[in-house]
Amino acid sequence: MEFDENKEREKRKDEHVQLALLDDRLPPSHFDHLTFVHHSLPNIGWSDINLHVVLPDLDLKSPLYINAMTGGSEKTGKINAELAIIAKATGIAMGVGSQHAGLRNESLADTYRIVRRNNPEGTIFANVGADVLLDFALNAIEMLEANALQIHLNAPQELIMPEGERDFTGWLSQIEKIIKHVKIPVIVKEVGFGMSRNTLRLLKEIGVQYVDISGRGGTNFIGIENRRREKQEYDYLRGWGQTTPISLLEAQEYMNDMMIFASGGIRNPLDAVKCLSLGAKAIGLASPILRVLQNEGTERAIEELINWHEQMKTICTMLGARNMEELCAFPLVITGEVREWCEMRGIDIVAIANRGRL
Repeated sequence: MEFDENKEREKRKDEHVQLALLDDRLPPSHFDHLTFVHHSLPNIGWSDINLHVVLPDLDLKSPLYINAMTGGSEKTGKINAELAIIAKATGIAMGVGSQHAGLRNESLADTYRIVRRNNPEGTIFANVGADVLLDFALNAIEMLEANALQIHLNAPQELIMPEGERDFTGWLSQIEKIIKHVKIPVIVKEVGFGMSRNTLRLLKEIGVQYVDISGRGGTNFIGIENRRREKQEYDYLRGWGQTTPISLLEAQEYMNDMMIFASGGIRNPLDAVKCLSLGAKAIGLASPILRVLQNEGTERAIEELINWHEQMKTICTMLGARNMEELCAFPLVITGEVREWCEMRGIDIVAIANRGRL
């Protein structure tokens, strides 16, 4: 039978969603090693909390956004259509999955374009890989009339993927070329393996301003791709990479120079607030929204995001933090494995535990 690359790509997109929903073997979370110091006099009211985030060239009504998930097949196009409705109803930004399928096969482009049609005034992130040519990136932006472009870094996924790439030598220079020619914000994002100080330094040196550190703890693409292998021989690599809390701590010295987004393993509003307290400017959610959408429907997913916003405001009120800037001034105590990592890497967690108003 003749190999059909487009059909194979569509099949892979559907398998990714199916396996992501099945993949619920989440390890103990490093978010549980971060604890806010409670103070009994917050001295503010719930209505004082402002979750609005203003960034260079991006105005986000909420720090939450629906992170890149899917597109590229009939089934995933329907998911993108529903996610766009959810984003519009809640006023949050949304990213689509890798647009390579729609850029290579015009018949699949609508599985991405539906996002802009369903959310004409919304903030939408286009998405391409780090190996694409400039014209490819520009076409991805045009396809969605995008407000920002995500460039995903997924070397471990590609290496475990049976049909994946094996050569990543040109990634950094290609990212630099795209950044110099694209007029909207470019967000360089991991896909769930976290980032290190060295990665952030290299990205900063070529002019990257926006980064999503996307740590281990959520959707595990090594696990997903390994399940697609006949022998599933790479299961021992499921724990590869840095978690989101550790990645944010690795990023501390770059918080004033770069717009750091966080995603990966965010289980609840408290995890999201902890990310914001460590300096993240925005929080990406993927599987928590997808699971509710698939199991309970669009209206329930909208309700879930509204609840997240309300609960984040409740937590900020308990802390006495009116906005994101004040939230970064409150003490956060770091223990367990995260503390051990920071001690070995020379990250000053004592200052974080004793910052701000005591």
